[in-house]
Amino acid sequence: MSIEFFKHIIEQYGYLALFIGTFLEGETILLLAGFAAQSPQFGLDLRYVILFAFAGSLAGDQTAFFVGRHFGRRLIQKSEKWRIRAERVHTMLKKYHEILILSFRFFYGLRNLTPFVLGTADITVHKFFCLNAIGAAVWAVAFASVGYAFGSILENVLIRLIDNVHHAELAILGLAAVAIVVVWVVKRVRRR
Repeated sequence: MSIEFFKHIIEQYGYLALFIGTFLEGETILLLAGFAAQSPQFGLDLRYVILFAFAGSLAGDQTAFFVGRHFGRRLIQKSEKWRIRAERVHTMLKKYHEILILSFRFFYGLRNLTPFVLGTADITVHKFFCLNAIGAAVWAVAFASVGYAFGSILENVLIRLIDNVHHAELAILGLAAVAIVVVWVVKRVRRR
């Protein structure tokens, strides 16, 4: 999807698009909505951008948490890939309990999976809701403000990033593969 597509969606559907976008993922649409709030063309108010982003993010993560609570263990057991990812999240949860719940939405790749996996953990609904709400509020204010303050600069960066995301993913995957091989070789050498 291109930046023009997101701009069109924001222009046509405004806060509803922002709510749905942040419910599902959010960073790109929130940055663009923050940028749109400074432009009279879109008619968005930064305060409402923050409010709708907060509500969408909170609702999306709470939904994922409850899906994880009710169906997570069965779904995770069906997939080796999901089991490995869930184990990573549980390991991080043991180390960084509250910090993980407050900050997972700031880390690409953790945003969608973490609340689902946290639903399978021994965390009370109340505790997750409170920490999730704080994290969603900080996230919404931070990303909307960055979009508002640096929108025109970010727009150019985002255009390049989204247009070249496939190349970036391949580069990151290649670097990760090289790093894994290097770690494996170092461990093998140390064992000898």
